[in-house]
Amino acid sequence: MCLNMKEKQGKSLIKKLLVYRKRLIILAIVLSAGFLIWKFALGKKEEIETTKIERGTVSEELVLSGEISADEYAKLTFPTSGKISWVGVSEGNEVKRGQALAKLDTTVLNAAFQQARAALRAAEATVEKVHDQVKDHAGDETFTQKDTRTAAEAAKDEAYDAYIAAEYNLRNSTLTSPFAGIVTFLAHPFSGVNVLVTETQVEVINPDTIYFDVSADQTEVGDLSIDQKVKIILDSMPDEELSGYVDFISYTPRSGEVGTVYKVKVKFDGKLDVKKYRIGMSGDASFILSEKESILYLPPKFVKSDSQGKYVKLGKKNNKTYIEVGIEGEDKIEIKGDIKEGDIVFD
Repeated sequence: MCLNMKEKQGKSLIKKLLVYRKRLIILAIVLSAGFLIWKFALGKKEEIETTKIERGTVSEELVLSGEISADEYAKLTFPTSGKISWVGVSEGNEVKRGQALAKLDTTVLNAAFQQARAALRAAEATVEKVHDQVKDHAGDETFTQKDTRTAAEAAKDEAYDAYIAAEYNLRNSTLTSPFAGIVTFLAHPFSGVNVLVTETQVEVINPDTIYFDVSADQTEVGDLSIDQKVKIILDSMPDEELSGYVDFISYTPRSGEVGTVYKVKVKFDGKLDVKKYRIGMSGDASFILSEKESILYLPPKFVKSDSQGKYVKLGKKNNKTYIEVGIEGEDKIEIKGDIKEGDIVFD
């Protein structure tokens, strides 16, 4: 009996020691975490961003999206399906207006043309024969005679249309360049390939007619004008800036667009390399609405405002110096007041 009591007391004491140990471990963890947080907070210095007032050019801009296009850009297809018998150019070749590019085998086309011409001659002979039969019945032509004459004339008209179509297909079996330019696409650079009438065979572009195509909303188009300077950055070349100017602003809205938007054509300064800058490349065009040179400016984030107006923290973190602002660009804002170039401004 006494032995059992001692065992129970021993177990109870061990249990209490385990609980006490657990509490000590938790307390140690909490104290360690608290010490680390305190040390980190003590060692961390408050970072205050500063900048200098600078003098330079500030531009107010309107940014619109668009893509590269061209006035003289053609996708050429054959008027009928067939087999290519000759290819006279390669991608990247410069071509002249009217220069032959590729040709279909004309064996079948010529046969179709000869058949159409023969059918037309036969239809013409039939019409002449019927007209000769009814020439003395202009005033008393019967319904049967009229039906025979009309059928012959309709057959001749159909034969003539078939002749014109066959002649057109034969004449246009050779693709020619509609303008001077560069071959930018060739579906089949070799002969012996059967092609479909719906398949684009050759693409030609005149590099001198490349422009940046932009759509401007009705609320934005009023801020644009001919010869206005434009900066262009393509999505595929974000580190390269191209320059240009407004060449044309449409007087009528574009069809098929959501809302009322107008076409704006931006010409590039200089000639673009079509091997590098391709049709359909998208990007942003920044239209310079107003611009001032040799003025004081700051990044917009350093210009604050309160109930009394705009201010900057000049020389010290809490030293408010009230100013006036002028034109505002994307990353610069004109400032005026009791300030000078080189002054330190705090955020």
